[in-house]
Parts: sequence; C-alpha cells; structure tokens
Amino acid sequence: MKEGWESKKMSEVCRLINGRAYKKPELLSEGKYPVLRVGNLFTNNQWYYSDLDLDEDKYCNNGDLIYAWSASFGPRIWEGEKVIYHYHIWKILPDFQLITRDYLFHLFEWDKEQIRSAHGTGTTMIHVGKGSMENRIIPIPPLSEQQQIVAILDRAFAAIDQARANVERNLENARELFQSELNEVFCQTGEGWEEKQMDEVCAITSKLINPEEKKYQNLMHVGGGNIVAETGELVDLKTAKEEGLKSGKFVFDSKMVLYNKIRPYLVKVSRPTFNGLCSADMYPLTPNDEEIIRDFLYFLLISKDFTDYAIKGSARAGMPKVNRKHLFKYSFSLPSVAIQNEIIKELDELTVKSRQLVQKYNLKIQHLEELKKSILQKAFTGELTSKPIPA
Repeated sequence: MKEGWESKKMSEVCRLINGRAYKKPELLSEGKYPVLRVGNLFTNNQWYYSDLDLDEDKYCNNGDLIYAWSASFGPRIWEGEKVIYHYHIWKILPDFQLITRDYLFHLFEWDKEQIRSAHGTGTTMIHVGKGSMENRIIPIPPLSEQQQIVAILDRAFAAIDQARANVERNLENARELFQSELNEVFCQTGEGWEEKQMDEVCAITSKLINPEEKKYQNLMHVGGGNIVAETGELVDLKTAKEEGLKSGKFVFDSKMVLYNKIRPYLVKVSRPTFNGLCSADMYPLTPNDEEIIRDFLYFLLISKDFTDYAIKGSARAGMPKVNRKHLFKYSFSLPSVAIQNEIIKELDELTVKSRQLVQKYNLKIQHLEELKKSILQKAFTGELTSKPIPA
C-alpha cells in the first residue's frame, strides 16, 4: 500500500442501494417514469415504464453513480432523465468526506476486472453479491490525490477513446469496402447472366432428426451463436453429445450453405467444410450444381441486396425471422457457372484481404483495451502519482 493511503471496506466509504424488483404486470408500455434495467445500460433499447410513486432512494437522477450487478456488470454514471432503477442495479451513495464519485467510478472499473478474473476467463454470466461487494477491500488515497488520479485517468481515457473511435471507423470502412465490391458483382447483368429465383437454384433437402440417436451424437452442432456475423466463421463448436441436444436438428454436409433465419440483419451465413447438425433455426441449403456453385450462393446470401430483402420480409415478426416462402421467392441475376468460378476467385481474394484488415483493426482495439486496464492498475496501486499529496 502506498504511503498515505488507507485500506477500507467498500461499505465504509459508500452505500449500495438496491433498486426495486418488478412483477411483469407492473412493467407498462408507457407511464410516469422509465424503468432502467440492466439491458438498457448495454444493448437493449426497449424501455418499460411505471406509474408507481416510490421512496426517493429508488429513483436515479442525472449524474448518479450506479452499478449493474447481474449478468452484464459494471459501473455507470447515469446521464439522462429521472428513472426508477431495477433490482439488478445498485445506486451508489459515496461518503464525500472519504471518497469522490469519479474516483469511485474508476475504482469500480478497475475492480470489475479483478472480479472477472476471480470468476475465471470462461465465465460469461457473473452475479456480484451485495454483501461480498460491501466487504471488498479497496485503496483510499487522500481526497486531493483522488482528484489528481481522476484527472490523469480522464485525460488518458479521452485519448484512448478517440483512438478507438478512429480504429472503429477504419474497421467499418473495411467492411463497407467489402460489401461495396460484393454488391457491384450482384448488380451486374449482361451476356451470360439470367434472371433466376432462389427456388430454381437451391433447395432444403434435409429433414429434422433426433440428435439423441447414437449415430448423431458425435457430429458437430452449429447454432446461430456459433456463426460470426458477416464473416461466416464458425466458433466454439461442440458435438451433439457435449451439448446434450434433445430437440430436432437438421443434418448438413460440406456441399451445403447454412443460413441462419433468425434476425437476418446479423448476416449469419456459413460454408461448412464438414458434415454435422445445425439448429432448426437455420436453413441448410443444397445448391443445384448445374445452376449455382456453393460458394457463389454463399456470397449471394451475404450481399446487401439479399439481406435487405430478407429483413423486409421478416420485419412484421416479434422475433425477425425469414420464412422459407420468402427466401425462395428472392429474384436475382445469375451468370453461367464459368463466370461464377471467375467471380468466386476474386471474391475469395477480397475476403482474405478484408479479414486481414478486420483482424488488424480488432487487434488494435484489443491493445487499446489492454492499455486502459494497465493504466487503471497503475492508478489503484499508487503508480500514477509520484508521492503522497497533503490532504
């Protein structure tokens, strides 16, 4: 511990106040107050509302420090209107004689990584208990040094965030360049090209099977979560036995293209190089070799034109889903098999270059995240400020 710093329990420097637990009928489509749930802090833009009048400590106001402790977890400084915060969120009330809000925010960010490490790298769903959080031992420098640490972190993180924004813009440009080239291919017409409908060039020949049968137990299973959006890469595959599959699945082989029909805007399409099982939420498409090459079908299904068509046909569903009828009615221009082979060669080369760029930019983003963690580590082990600062 650095000279002049103290170690205290979290409960000695701040209060953690649970939000309100809601029954489903209490969550309204409109009302007096928005109900802030964990999902709203991360990826979910759907809001519920409440007309309940509660104790003041159950409301969150602009500038309050809060902490999501269930599944997705970590601190936030709330920026927005007055809301009722859900039970899976704590409102944090610092003791300002001991600790500043912004120092506590950054400390929570640093401590979040310690919690994640303690749960193991393979853990995806982490719940942080209120009692265990209150008992966590944290470093407390004098208030003046806390302010200095916050100023250093804010400057460093602003620079990192700007660098990340630049990298993410380059990443998006790389993806757009690939789609632009791809769309140019499928906008072509002319000699050797014919107007076709999807049901003329491919079919679903697989039937649903019981994955519990012995002959299927050692086959790899591909679900929507195993396909990386836009790239078609397959990750984290397991056998039917390892996953304990019970519901009906399709059998596929290496001649097929797998198209995930759920949420078509994610563009989850894959060209497997092995035989296996796939989710019933996928279409295992068998191309008619005399009409279309498998790889050409793959590129067609990830093109913007087809994706826009798929989205349009699924927009009315509560869970966007492409039905077979809509899929097979898709019309497009198709060149001869000879021309398809030439196009595939160009697109495969473009795919390799695009993935190299994406990997390069993702690596830069990863390095920026590691830099941020390193700076936080230095901040809370006393390495950012050279000497104790008088209170």
